[in-house]
Amino acid sequence: MFKALAIWLVAINLVTYLMYAWDKRRAAKGQRRISERELLAWALAGGSPAAFLAMRRFRHKTQKAAFRLRYWGIVALQVGLIVWLIKRYG
Repeated sequence: MFKALAIWLVAINLVTYLMYAWDKRRAAKGQRRISERELLAWALAGGSPAAFLAMRRFRHKTQKAAFRLRYWGIVALQVGLIVWLIKRYG
């Protein structure tokens, strides 16, 4: 189970990073963007570390307070879940 989880987390973080990079590139070119909802969904699916790195690396979505608030809400939810799982099954 841990191997499958590790593979999932590596894959989802790679895809998340690429999605944020692609959206930033499309923004710079004035092209159609990836929705904030979709970007946040990738973070929620487990890609929040990559989303954080991409936001910092590309200076992407860092000025949008509503987006940042939702992103940090996802991170808090994920941390809470991890803490709960450790206490329950630790």
